[in-house]
Amino acid sequence: MIKGAQDKIHVVVSGWPGVTSGAHRFGGTEWRLGKRGIGHIHGDELIDIPFPKRLRDELVAAHQVEAHHVRPESGWVTLRLETDDDLKWAVVLLRYSYEIARQRVARRTGRPVPRPKTASTAAQTLAEVA
Repeated sequence: MIKGAQDKIHVVVSGWPGVTSGAHRFGGTEWRLGKRGIGHIHGDELIDIPFPKRLRDELVAAHQVEAHHVRPESGWVTLRLETDDDLKWAVVLLRYSYEIARQRVARRTGRPVPRPKTASTAAQTLAEVA
C-alpha cells in the first residue's frame, strides 16, 4: 500500500479533459469519460482498469497486471499498489484506458474529445505523478 496513492492518482486523472469522478459502488473512487469507465481505485491498495480483452490478456501474460480480482475472465485488470513504480504504472494504464475511451466516445458521438494539454507521452504522464 502506498499512503496517499488515491489522492495522487486522482489529481492527475481528474485533470484530463472530459473526465469526471465519483464514488465507486464497491467503495473507492471511479473515473469516467462520459458513460464509459476508465478505472477505479480501492483506497491506496489496488486499482482496477478496463481494457479490450485481447489487451488485458497480453498485460496479464506479461505479468504487468493481474486478472481482475473479482471477475478474472472480464477485460478488467487489477494492479496492486505496493511501490512508487506501481503508482506510476497505474497512471500510465489509466491514461491508455482514457485514450481508448476517448476514441470510442468520438466514434459514437461524432465529436472529438480534446486531447490533454499535458501527459502526451508516457514520460510526461510519469512526471505528473512524481
